[in-house]
Amino acid sequence: MLFISIVAGKTSYKLGVPTLLLFLLIGMLSGSEGIGGIQFDNSRVAQFVGIVSLNFILFSGGLDTDWKSIKPVLWVGVSLSTLGVLITALSVGLLVYWLTDFTLYEGFLLGAIVSSTDAAAVFSILRSKSLALKANLRPTLELESGSNDPMAYVLVIAFLSLVVNPEMSFWSIIPLFLQQMLIGATMGFLMALLSKWVINRIQLDFEGLYPVLVVALMFGTFSMTDYSGGNGFLAVYITAVFLGNQELIHKKTILKVFDGFAWLMQIVLFLILGLLVNPSEVVPYIGIGLVLSFGLILFARPLAVFISLIPFRMKNRRRWYISWVGLRGAVPIVFATYPLLAGIEQANMIFNLVFFISVSSVIIQGTTLGYFARLFHVSLPEKVKRVTDIDALWSNRPKTNLKEIRLHKGNRVIGKKIVDLAFPKTALIVLIERNNEYITPNGNTVLLEDDLLHVIANHADSLQQVFDCLQTGENMQ
Repeated sequence: MLFISIVAGKTSYKLGVPTLLLFLLIGMLSGSEGIGGIQFDNSRVAQFVGIVSLNFILFSGGLDTDWKSIKPVLWVGVSLSTLGVLITALSVGLLVYWLTDFTLYEGFLLGAIVSSTDAAAVFSILRSKSLALKANLRPTLELESGSNDPMAYVLVIAFLSLVVNPEMSFWSIIPLFLQQMLIGATMGFLMALLSKWVINRIQLDFEGLYPVLVVALMFGTFSMTDYSGGNGFLAVYITAVFLGNQELIHKKTILKVFDGFAWLMQIVLFLILGLLVNPSEVVPYIGIGLVLSFGLILFARPLAVFISLIPFRMKNRRRWYISWVGLRGAVPIVFATYPLLAGIEQANMIFNLVFFISVSSVIIQGTTLGYFARLFHVSLPEKVKRVTDIDALWSNRPKTNLKEIRLHKGNRVIGKKIVDLAFPKTALIVLIERNNEYITPNGNTVLLEDDLLHVIANHADSLQQVFDCLQTGENMQ
């Protein structure tokens, strides 16, 4: 199934079909009602796989998030991922309450399950299509999708509690929300600081162990936060964003490995959710599912976006595009397993409706992102796409400036590790000549007196930053 998914992903871009949709389809074809005939109906296992996969997807997305790009849109993203999620949940919930025989709390529960945009869908589709968008739209969309799952998770747990215990007050969910968010954010920052210290100080003998170390730190962050009563997803995302913008030993290796982990987890997640669903059980809900899908896409999502962005100056066509990139995907389906495990009366209907809404969202919105970007005049030609620091790290462009720099006695960088120098990302120490020996450095290499550094840089400005970083006193001018 993995092999077929990878081959299908290779061809999906040419066909214009979202890759994640093909992964889901392969899972369905492999299931009990497909040609594979695999019997799988364990919601608890599917939920566990979903939680583990979401950790990797959020962590990888956070590592690849450039702080300089999200800083100008931080509060826009926070508003969309909190107030926007709440408004979406309530408006979809009211729509469900009016159109079905659901109770109000059951309607709000379904609304909460589909309230967040899916990080896996947004990250993979935006990046696979290489959409170049105007005015910080892309970092806004990626920040929202990476940070709104915690809010949706809290709402799902809260409304599920109200469905199971209808005598509870609606306002009783507020302490739960505050506890989850405050502890989650605090643990995220604390674990970020601890993780950076551990990565740069542990001095492992093998480069390949550093990504494994980061996996352990990621799981530790989620587990300790969850055990403390906080939101583990929020903590994991905050930790990843922090680490992605710090100087780490073997950072390039860590980024590459986690990119692979994220793809693996996306495939596994969609495959197992495809196995879990029975298409014959979804068919009876196609009618109401279409109504709810279009209600979410055309009413609830735009309403949430426009209200949550009232405090911010932004052109309406950009607000409309943000509304359109409200992709649902695997995360709502994972959240839909919570009612199944709780055994509530409408659990099966909720699961099948959520599945249909998620699939229709990926089909309708995922295949038209480029078209609507041009329609709303928010797209840029690929040649003028802004290169971020992360892009620069991965860039294979030739470095054009070569310089040998000697570290003389008294230089304050002597005795420091390269990782602690804040070395410019557009330059690289490729070789160190020390006592007639040549050393290939890494972030853990300690600089010594009389070292001769062989440095290459993209341009003269980068080389000047190198001189400033190494405190040589030299000047390109």
